Amino acid sequence: MPLYEYACNSCGNNFELRQKFSDAPASECPSCGGPVQKLISQAGFSLKGGGWYNDGYSSSKSSDAPACPSGGSCAGCPSAAA
Repeated sequence: MPLYEYACNSCGNNFELRQKFSDAPASECPSCGGPVQKLISQAGFSLKGGGWYNDGYSSSKSSDAPACPSGGSCAGCPSAAA
């Protein structure tokens, strides 16, 4: 469930609510009962494990020559000619 941030217009209280997408937005402050407005805040997330963001955009890999399936021991490989 997403976490939403609200600010009270009366007392200035900032608070967070964990709500479903289908829930109605909060309308009153839990401290003073005054009107609130939903704030736009930055969401945090983390990409874990291997995947396109790790393998596909890595600057440390050289993709100029295709990898040799036999480990560089075939006659047609550039590494065998060296």
